[in-house]
Amino acid sequence: MSAKSSTSEPSSPRYRRAPLILSVSALALACLSGTSATALDVGGEPPPIDLPDRAGKKVDLSELRGSVVVVSFWASWCGPCKEELPALESLHRKHARDGLIVVGVNIDSRRKKMESFLKEVPVTFRIVHDPKAEVAARYEPPTMPTSYLVGRRGKLQHVQEGFERGDAEQLEAPVGQEVAIARWKEVGLALEAQRRVDLVDPVAV
Repeated sequence: MSAKSSTSEPSSPRYRRAPLILSVSALALACLSGTSATALDVGGEPPPIDLPDRAGKKVDLSELRGSVVVVSFWASWCGPCKEELPALESLHRKHARDGLIVVGVNIDSRRKKMESFLKEVPVTFRIVHDPKAEVAARYEPPTMPTSYLVGRRGKLQHVQEGFERGDAEQLEAPVGQEVAIARWKEVGLALEAQRRVDLVDPVAV
């Protein structure tokens, strides 16, 4: 999947990618070339975020276990991000009641650029600012944007690299599936709990 982007951040922060150091400008080149090099393995546990959102509440993935979570890396200089964020907002509004939590991780070096972007592309899901790209260093997103789908058990289920028109459906499918699984499991647990109550205190019909 290819995605085009440009950067105007010559002083962008760097994040480590052993044994080399990959700068945000190099990440922009990856956007242009469509380079794919996913660092995280599906089925593994995603790295922590542990940054405050815009409301000041820390995003702790361990506390979100039991919910379906989408972690998306983006930047103001990323062209495709302007298309992906509205798609994520749509997912958030559609599935929030079913337990979906969307977390956008912005890697701009200046918070002002992030806030300016969000005035143009407003969203209601949680956003954290990663100016030193410390969280990005843990995830090593191969391009901007990159979204990671985390299942209710805290395991990585899907990675969406880049974003083009039509990709919303590719992201919707695994998200919808995970949300549906989580919802049916909750229903099953509720029915099992009710069955146990009925065994203890059966009601005559």
